[in-house]
Amino acid sequence: MNHTMKLYIGNKNYSSWSMRSWVLLTQAGIPFDEVMVRFDAFTPESQFKATLRPLSPTGKVPVLVDGDLVVWDTLAIAEYLTEQFPGKALWPRDKAARARARSLCAEMHSGFTGLRSYCPMNIEASLPEVGALVWRDQPVVRADVARLVAMWQQCLDAHGGPLLFGDFSVADAVFAPICTRLLTYALPLPDAVLAYVHRVCALPGVKAWIDDALAEQDFLDFEEPYRLSR
Repeated sequence: MNHTMKLYIGNKNYSSWSMRSWVLLTQAGIPFDEVMVRFDAFTPESQFKATLRPLSPTGKVPVLVDGDLVVWDTLAIAEYLTEQFPGKALWPRDKAARARARSLCAEMHSGFTGLRSYCPMNIEASLPEVGALVWRDQPVVRADVARLVAMWQQCLDAHGGPLLFGDFSVADAVFAPICTRLLTYALPLPDAVLAYVHRVCALPGVKAWIDDALAEQDFLDFEEPYRLSR
């Protein structure tokens, strides 16, 4: 390639989907230019939509631009990067493990709506009191966490850690925003799964995103269901 790819992302404190692609690129050591499009609003006339609409039919982040090619949606971006950089082994090399990892990522992509709804990503915040109430009152959140615990523990047992399929893969990038959510809301986890969460957050690519999110200092009230100010 004689050009550098561009990745369009939203606010790092709030944009879980952006985080997945950014972490995948960064942790894998794939060069790219970051273009941050601030979440001013999501209405058709917002600057956010005006910036993204010419690039992507969805008007959402992340968007990967590679020359004349535009790729949107985190799973499509992951598959494109896998094809472009086969030596990076972004998916597990073993065929069965690769199929399992893709299944987990697809489940994350379309599921866990209770956890997403009641515990939106907010890296800068510490909301254990909210987490305790959500845990008490929302069985859908308890069910989502139970599913996460089961799938993660099964992978860790099968592959011996330290990450879901041994080495870093797309799966760990896809679940990285969930790891931050679990810590923000202090949701109860078994020790082995909590240790995995902390290992993910300590990965250089994940830590770099978290550090940038903490430095943003951009409080957006429409992304804050539980706080009126920082």
